[in-house]
Amino acid sequence: MEWRRITSDLTNNHGKISYTIPTDDHFQRGFYQIRMVVKGDLTYTDNYLAVLPPQLECVVFSIDGSFITNLSIMANDPKVRPSAVDVVRRWQDMGYMILYVTARLDIQKNRVVTWLAQHNFPQGMIWFCDTLSHDPLGHKTMLLKNLQKDYCLQYAAAYGSAKDVAVYSQLKIQPSRIYIVGKPKKQATNCTWLVKGYSMHLDDLARPEFLAPAKVDAKVSR
Repeated sequence: MEWRRITSDLTNNHGKISYTIPTDDHFQRGFYQIRMVVKGDLTYTDNYLAVLPPQLECVVFSIDGSFITNLSIMANDPKVRPSAVDVVRRWQDMGYMILYVTARLDIQKNRVVTWLAQHNFPQGMIWFCDTLSHDPLGHKTMLLKNLQKDYCLQYAAAYGSAKDVAVYSQLKIQPSRIYIVGKPKKQATNCTWLVKGYSMHLDDLARPEFLAPAKVDAKVSR
């Protein structure tokens, strides 16, 4: 891998940094690894830049709500719902961009990303909460709305817990494409309940009349 130096800059008082790539520094469509190195001790952190075409179709997965059986992801290797990885991979194989979201703070990034990799979840864009919020669902809603508006993303489907239904309903996602694993609850009716888990749902995703390929193949962007 060949690295190209972009710039050198200072963090703010909280150790965070913001940088806008100049318009004349063009990046072709695809994913780019961005490494930030501290000059003093040469420690570093890796991030990824995605250059995407407009109107790209995405599938949203709330990490805790979609994948964890009963424990928080902060526990020691919490169990993954059966067939959860296969469901994500099916959407990816059909050309959809995978978008992982969580209301957790970004200081938990390494643990969450490591857990996803250990369980072979497909590569996707991962979004964390950048500030402590007393309204995590409201913050998640604003995050997804801003991504939808700023980057012209289309949300083809979404997965999560019953709490996420209110979030997804504000994103113009059809109730038939909002999937929640578990027994139906009265307060969450604008969704599709996967009572028998992901295994039966995976059979539906395998049917061409149920899931068509994405209009623009996100795999080409890699």
